[in-house]
Amino acid sequence: MESQQKIFAGEKINNKEEKGLTILLYTDEDDHRPVYISGNFNQWATQDRRYLLHKISQGKYSFTFPHDFVYPEKLAYKFTKGDWSEVEIDRYGNKTPNRFCEKTSGIQEEFVPRWRKNWLPYRPSQLPQVHLISEEFEIPQLNKKRKVWALLPHDYDTSSESYPVLYLQDAQNLFNENAPFGNWQIDKKLAVMSDYGIGKIIIIAVEHAEKERLIEYNVGKTLLGEGQGKKYIRFITDTLKPFVDKNFRTKPEREFTGIGGSSMGGLVSIFSGLMYPEVYGKLMIFSPSLWVIPKIKLSFLDLFEPSETKIYLYAGGDESETMIKHVKKFKKRLLKTESAKGNMKINLSINMEGKHSETYWSDEFPKAIEWLFFSEREGTV
Repeated sequence: MESQQKIFAGEKINNKEEKGLTILLYTDEDDHRPVYISGNFNQWATQDRRYLLHKISQGKYSFTFPHDFVYPEKLAYKFTKGDWSEVEIDRYGNKTPNRFCEKTSGIQEEFVPRWRKNWLPYRPSQLPQVHLISEEFEIPQLNKKRKVWALLPHDYDTSSESYPVLYLQDAQNLFNENAPFGNWQIDKKLAVMSDYGIGKIIIIAVEHAEKERLIEYNVGKTLLGEGQGKKYIRFITDTLKPFVDKNFRTKPEREFTGIGGSSMGGLVSIFSGLMYPEVYGKLMIFSPSLWVIPKIKLSFLDLFEPSETKIYLYAGGDESETMIKHVKKFKKRLLKTESAKGNMKINLSINMEGKHSETYWSDEFPKAIEWLFFSEREGTV
């Protein structure tokens, strides 16, 4: 971008070599995050470095399309700080319409008053309906009872749509403002996402077993001892899912059904997907406790015949000395066979500053939802 010596406030713009359209962007709210332009010219991809704006000074940016750029009939675009969770908004925090330009040369001036940060702020009217399925849902496989929640799209009662479903562990930490270790704020994230057409999903949140959480999420015999994970997985798959499909407007097929969690909740979700690939087509795995399986041999994968499955795998660089190494090994192990390479799509997301906490899992949640369930949607946000 060195050739783009763009100057604002009516001063001269050196654009002799590049004859394409020049976008001049002003913003009242600026920070260290870079600015990208996304649009109908690059399939609305974010963080496309070809369309990174040049920062002139605080609140002032420019971009000039290459001289050989092939323009759509009408250029449609938006500005982001690198992701749809960081997209431009109006001064009141609302979604902005797409921008349009029919020029192919000259200067187009634009203004952005504010930017989203980690999907916030949100509109209260878009919050999902939080429905308590049961205070004491029967778990016959474990002879226990458990509190189970459903988060339904905000307009569920006035709609006739059917929705994909994601089963999540550790409900206490997903949307509870009083959670001792913080929460994922999935209700607020879903509220914002619904504005952009990527939040119409049913979340089934199952509370963990408090003091027996590790035993319940532990599958087989590991460093933690003998677990009850297989029975717990059968509860989700054989008992809870049929109930949900009967009582809510779901899309029950595997390609619309996901399961996920973090830490030990991520580990039990991995096993759920591998034990029942005919049920779960999407896995949301955050910071899984792979350390409990010695040397991550995962020999059971040799018996695993993968179907078309999408796995969003996240790890933080500041969680432990082995977290990133373990998830990379796990990804490599999953894709060991040719059939796996052809059928499994794995998005490995790594945040080198990420800690083992709800705050960072909250950051990943919307990105994972979008990639797992809505990445092939038409149009744009």
